[in-house]
Amino acid sequence: MKRTIQVRISRGDRQFVAECLDLPVVTQAPTLDELAVNIREAIGLHLEGEDLADLGFSSNPTILATMELEAVA
Repeated sequence: MKRTIQVRISRGDRQFVAECLDLPVVTQAPTLDELAVNIREAIGLHLEGEDLADLGFSSNPTILATMELEAVA
């Protein structure tokens, strides 16, 4: 059972974008603080009513976010 839901964060043209690697969940926001709230809410809504074991997750998974940064020249 997975104990972690992985999320990749990148910066778009105008907003930050969070994409789950384990679930079909994507959201965006103008700030990282708002993005953190949005991704928690989106994952919660996606998992609402689901049996986490059927999806391969432990009963109380955590969210691990990784942010992609552009290389500095």
